[in-house]
Amino acid sequence: MPRNNDIMANMIIMGIDPGFAITGYGVIKYEGNRFTVIDYGVIRTDAGIPLPKRLHILGTEVGNLLSMYKPDAVAVEELFFNTNLKTAISVAQSRGVVLYEVMKCGLPVFEYTPLQVKIAVTGYGRADKAQMQQMIKIILNLNSIPKPDDAADALAVSVCHAHSGTGICCSKR
Repeated sequence: MPRNNDIMANMIIMGIDPGFAITGYGVIKYEGNRFTVIDYGVIRTDAGIPLPKRLHILGTEVGNLLSMYKPDAVAVEELFFNTNLKTAISVAQSRGVVLYEVMKCGLPVFEYTPLQVKIAVTGYGRADKAQMQQMIKIILNLNSIPKPDDAADALAVSVCHAHSGTGICCSKR
């Protein structure tokens, strides 16, 4: 039976930081404990567009990214409780669209809390955004901190999954 590290030795992982106006994505290759960034960026939906259309745009773009990069696994950040209920509901709807698209492609999806992502990337659960971004730059051997923040966050979710072993215990598949 292969060890967890053998299973994760050569994978393409897509990390997604779901949002309503901006959803970050990051695609990395994890091979033999080494990372290579394939792509990262954001999907934006404009505030003036009706909710159903914004969700449709998000779903279409996520589906296109999944088809383009054909990841072996997709890691999605769990919703962080927000005191603004309207914002939390919108983000939850966006997150649902992302999860639906991943499952529609038949890919394994793994979910991680912000705390799990911070610990996996920095070793410290209370790391601030600047610490997280600096560590992502170092871990992924980038020349600069990925921008915008949502893309850096999505790359962090990818790294978290790579550091998790197989992530089977967290699978929602």
